[in-house]
Amino acid sequence: MEPLGTATILLVMCVSFLLFFSTWRKRSGKGKLPPGPFAFPLIGNMLQLSRKNLPKHIEELSGTYGPIFTIYLGSEPVVVLYGYEILKETLIDLGEEFSGRGSMPLFAKMATEPGIVFSNGEPWKQLRRFALFNLRNFGMGKKSIENRIQEESHFLAERFRNTHGQPFDPTLFITHAVSNIICSIIFGDRFDYKDEKFVTLMNIIQENVNLQRSPWTALYNFFPSLMDCLPGPHHNIFKNSAKFTQFVLERVNMHKESLDPNCPRDFIDAFLIKINEEQKNGKSDFSMGSLLRSTVELFIAGTGSTSTTLVFGLLILLKYPEIEEKVHKEIDRVIGRNRNPCMADRSQMPYTDAVIHEIQRYLSLVPLGLPHAVTRDINIKQYFIPKGTTIFPALNSALYDSKEFPNPEQFNPGHFLDENGAFRKSDYFVPFSAGKRICVGEALARMELFLLLTMILQNFTLKPVLDRKDIDIIPITTFVSSGPKSYQLCVLPR
Repeated sequence: MEPLGTATILLVMCVSFLLFFSTWRKRSGKGKLPPGPFAFPLIGNMLQLSRKNLPKHIEELSGTYGPIFTIYLGSEPVVVLYGYEILKETLIDLGEEFSGRGSMPLFAKMATEPGIVFSNGEPWKQLRRFALFNLRNFGMGKKSIENRIQEESHFLAERFRNTHGQPFDPTLFITHAVSNIICSIIFGDRFDYKDEKFVTLMNIIQENVNLQRSPWTALYNFFPSLMDCLPGPHHNIFKNSAKFTQFVLERVNMHKESLDPNCPRDFIDAFLIKINEEQKNGKSDFSMGSLLRSTVELFIAGTGSTSTTLVFGLLILLKYPEIEEKVHKEIDRVIGRNRNPCMADRSQMPYTDAVIHEIQRYLSLVPLGLPHAVTRDINIKQYFIPKGTTIFPALNSALYDSKEFPNPEQFNPGHFLDENGAFRKSDYFVPFSAGKRICVGEALARMELFLLLTMILQNFTLKPVLDRKDIDIIPITTFVSSGPKSYQLCVLPR
């Protein structure tokens, strides 16, 4: 063997041994990282973890290692929190310590500027506080946005009627409607459903959703540097992200031309005014970069999560017509057929409210939650977690807790009803996460889900294309998110 070849092999063996030894030291002994499956040098737990259904595999690992354990994405340790008690102890009781945003290479590459979702420290606190204040100012949780949702629901109903009872995939229609609601807050206006740029953006969102559910995404999060060098569809995620940012930049430039500092029309106006104010203070977290990133995050988060949940909800109702019929009866009793549903109706419609909560629970949209990170060195249980360690708070472990929700694998609105048929709240209901990183758009999403689903069922009866026994409601669950399988339905006017 050539000397150079021998030296190379020895070097690789030495590096591998050192990595293995480093991993072993972190894992062993009292006061170290929580236990977990054996991790190989460089590749971590890639070969053991199921990329097709990682959340299910995480559940199995919790049965072996308990409510807190460690897995390795490549060479990076990730501490997993599994079960309501440990989620409460960390995200809520130790909210500040667990309020960091953990690393996920796929999102880190897209979020090169600080934003509301993927930033940390003081920039995150400032941007989040600003976003919450202005989202409320421009209608979130108020009557004004309720009217806006009602208006958009009429456009959606018209599109449903124009299908004339023929089969169609509801995904695009619902995505358009939900997106227009967040557009009215951040851009100050809605888009016509036939607007070419708007249609292109919706297609980009859908393409990225599909790409994020592909095996390429899991591989990228394990080996970002390697995957950057390899060809593959994962590169389209970043190209699409750039297109989205360019669209937002065009809207920002339009706002600049007509900006009135005394009369902000929407989120972008408010942010531009804040940038101008902060220029006097020198260093600031408010810049064009953070404006673009924050707006993109609000747009995508405000579109994707609610639309996916509604599309999944319609699939559930196709499977269970008896549930749809009960909702129809409650709508007819409380609202009737001649006026718009409103948020005041929800308190009188416990069954409908329970159905919506059960849709969210059963779907478990982000089963492992968005990654957190600890903001300082911390001891929890008998383990030590160093500052900056990425945390996966497994939200599905609370949503599928069998003591709180008997037979959690079954769809049952009774999970949110008491013995008298009244709506039952549950602390285990955490689809929006919990603690300081809870979703900023929770109030808006709750309004959209109730008003849009109620409007659809007020006006239409759902008719399946397949035999109901062949309808598969088990979500597609991947590394990042869950969603329904593609399907078609027919809607018949009531």
